[in-house]
Amino acid sequence: MLRKAVVGDIAALKLVRSSVVENILSDPSKVTDDDYEWFVTNPGVAIWEEKGIIVGFSAADPRQGNIWALFVTLGFEGKGIGSRLLAEACSCLQSAGVERAWLTTDPSTRAERFYRAAGWEHVGEKDNELLFELSLSADQRVESSSRSW
Repeated sequence: MLRKAVVGDIAALKLVRSSVVENILSDPSKVTDDDYEWFVTNPGVAIWEEKGIIVGFSAADPRQGNIWALFVTLGFEGKGIGSRLLAEACSCLQSAGVERAWLTTDPSTRAERFYRAAGWEHVGEKDNELLFELSLSADQRVESSSRSW
């Protein structure tokens, strides 16, 4: 089930983020509780729950025009959860007036293949990661689910 995160979900979001085996943070201390709280209380974080357990989340940063986070717990990949969460993040950026979204990810990962398959364009490198962009112009509206929040 898709829903908006609340501050009480931050510990679970951090658990999902730390459970990944690719795109591991080189310095986890660089992402603080304040960062999570800002995303939860401002543009909003979309989460996916299965039987009351958070198994994935996405967060978009309308200040920068980027996807800040998109993670799905091992064992829940390939079920469309990441695609739904990505659509929610892109919709958040579109609503903020962002016309061209960007994100970074490590090379040679499932995430790289996922973003390429979703139509994101590899445009270079940023901070030793692959830089992808996607047009969010009005004529290319992002398909997002009907929000329940």
